[in-house]
Amino acid sequence: MSGTSELETLKAELLAEIAGADDLAAIEAVRVSALGKKGRIAQQMAKLGTLPPEERKSFGAATNAVKDAVSQSLEARRADLEAAALEARLQSERADVTLPVRPGPEALGRIHPVSQVFDECVEIFADLGFDVAEGPDIETDEMNFGKLNIPPEHPARQEHDTFYFPQKADGSRLLLRTHTSPVQIRTMEARKPPIRIIAPGRVYRCDSDQTHTPMFHQIEGLVIDETTHMGHLKWVLEEFCKAFFEVSDVKMRFRASHFPFTEPSMEVDIGAEAIGKPGQWLEILGCGMVHPNVLRNCGLDSERYQGFAFGMGLDRLTMLKYGVPDLRAFFAADLRWLRHYGFSVLDVPTLAGGL
Repeated sequence: MSGTSELETLKAELLAEIAGADDLAAIEAVRVSALGKKGRIAQQMAKLGTLPPEERKSFGAATNAVKDAVSQSLEARRADLEAAALEARLQSERADVTLPVRPGPEALGRIHPVSQVFDECVEIFADLGFDVAEGPDIETDEMNFGKLNIPPEHPARQEHDTFYFPQKADGSRLLLRTHTSPVQIRTMEARKPPIRIIAPGRVYRCDSDQTHTPMFHQIEGLVIDETTHMGHLKWVLEEFCKAFFEVSDVKMRFRASHFPFTEPSMEVDIGAEAIGKPGQWLEILGCGMVHPNVLRNCGLDSERYQGFAFGMGLDRLTMLKYGVPDLRAFFAADLRWLRHYGFSVLDVPTLAGGL
């Protein structure tokens, strides 16, 4: 058989195999058999070296013509089979529009419990007429301690309790604020009474165990005017606790304490009935009437103005309300924990809709 007739026979056989392929797997097998490195057309091209020089040009051209024809037929057949496969899928697969929509990233994401409690507290105090005030996390020693009537020898000013930055050339040092009370100082220096603010934010102390972390969250409140007294303080805290724990009545006790920036000072306990633990008391915050020295340090007339201040840990409130046993889990970045304790983005705290 001459080389040309052999190529014609090969072409006819390959085209027949292509036409007979009934799925994409079969057409791929034909392609490999025909055009692969060890395929039948490659075998024909290998014969060029054995032919006389005068026959090589015509044989090479004829082989390439067969290769082109087979390639075109393969592409056309593949397109037909792909269209048929798609049509078969469309006929066999149906979308049930009555099924619920799959939850997307917005539904799977969770709000951290501390962020949720932050918003809950802001919602409650906003309803009581408080503004939200903010300040820097890095403070001066004077703002964080001095103007708050905290003496130089106080333990809170020692390095075992406070994160200090390196000392400057003039001897002063910056620090990470240990409470949000400097926001109260900045507000009293910038605004004239009446003042009614809350100051939520991050604070930092050298402490770490099951109920303490080096960075945690506080919310403090301040009211300054000419007539405010301790009865107002007790009423505000009672209304806050009832709204926050979503109970109609809450049992509270005020214990005498000492804070350099308030006089008199008190620590507040609530009856654990509010969170389902009858017979127990839980400490939740410290408070008192603003010390006259603090008012004078901020340029206010202590004979004319008075007020009260309070502060509580948002992390502690979160643990109490939502039953979180270990504070360190708040900062562990564990998605399983967050999916268990976290809140949907649609769970926006409102007094009308429930916290």
